Amino acid sequence: MFKKSRIKIVVSIMSVLILLLLGTLAVIYTASYIEVYDSNYELLVRHAEMYSIFEQSELNGFDSIPPELRMPETNKKDFTDFDRNPQMEVSTFYSVALSSNGEVLITDTADSSVYDSEQLEQYALEILEKGKTRGTKGELIYLVYDKQGYTLVTFMDNRIMHESMNTLFRYTLIFGGIAITLLFFVAMFLAKKIVHPLEENYKKQKQFISDAGHELKTPVSIVNANAEILSRELGENQWLANIQYENERMGVLVGQLLDLARSENVEVQKEYLDFSRLTAGEVLPFESVAFEKGSLLDIDIAENVTVLGNGTQLKQLVSILLDNAIRHSKEQGTVRLRLAKEHGTARLSVVNTGDEIPKEQLEHLFERFYRADDVRNGEDGHYGLGLAIAKSIVTGHNGKIGVSCYNGLVEFTVT
Repeated sequence: MFKKSRIKIVVSIMSVLILLLLGTLAVIYTASYIEVYDSNYELLVRHAEMYSIFEQSELNGFDSIPPELRMPETNKKDFTDFDRNPQMEVSTFYSVALSSNGEVLITDTADSSVYDSEQLEQYALEILEKGKTRGTKGELIYLVYDKQGYTLVTFMDNRIMHESMNTLFRYTLIFGGIAITLLFFVAMFLAKKIVHPLEENYKKQKQFISDAGHELKTPVSIVNANAEILSRELGENQWLANIQYENERMGVLVGQLLDLARSENVEVQKEYLDFSRLTAGEVLPFESVAFEKGSLLDIDIAENVTVLGNGTQLKQLVSILLDNAIRHSKEQGTVRLRLAKEHGTARLSVVNTGDEIPKEQLEHLFERFYRADDVRNGEDGHYGLGLAIAKSIVTGHNGKIGVSCYNGLVEFTVT
């Protein structure tokens, strides 16, 4: 139980930390990408504004430039200071100038072997066809810029930005992973510290039940022996009968407390058992009990269902579930017991026709001294410990126990 609590605490802490890491990583990566992209786009705009088809035609010896475009552009601005910008100097730009009818005038490959003229021209024509003015194309960011008498599609190599972003992402993941690993051990330490006082109190509580049960056993036996001696000497006596009756009830309660203490504190010996035969043998005494209650007992036990467990405790488990089902079954109702193999496990189901148990009570049925019918006087010899003992037995056998209500039926299931 406390191991599961520690795991839940660690999982909760780690979930919050991982979400914070992923959120922080997403914000940093997105903000950095947007900032770098905007900076690169600004460089691309400046490059487009500084671009002159006249200068390019002279530098590259192009003769296909129309006469009207061979004159310097009158709207060309002076970007002398910006041209000396280090980012501008280290960035690689490609340009494709096109006439109004889509004819390629000049293609500038920046003397790079990465992209040839044909590939850049194809990119430019595809971009113009789509009608976009800015965006990305593979490892390039592009801008469509209207110049004097022609259209300029200019590109900037974006690989450096992508590599920088990937490096940032990679190192953030690495150091984040290291931090998460260290915090995992911190979370385990904290979970252990948080649960430790609860675990100690639970151990003390179980020890108290065990000690109290053993301490009460002796005086109950002595009172019972003396009451029997007195009854022989005095004969029938109302007050003595009351003493014997209450002492008998106390003996039942002490016995149940000791059973609970044994199931929780003692590591019992286990062996491979024929659970089918064991269950069938435990059902027989309850046939007369069901008959007296007017209930129909319907039994379906699969053969050769074998489990690793303690025979005494498993018999007690079947007895508790059957007794509980018969006691809470309606008059002329049916109690159905099923035992079967399911996916490598043994599944025991006990169903009775009875009043539906409210959802808020289902969660407490396996707690000690809890009774759903609010009858706590123990007149029937039951003190709300049976299902607590059943759960303790199932837990000790690495199993699960649950209860559900549907269509006027109450079903307890053990796997």
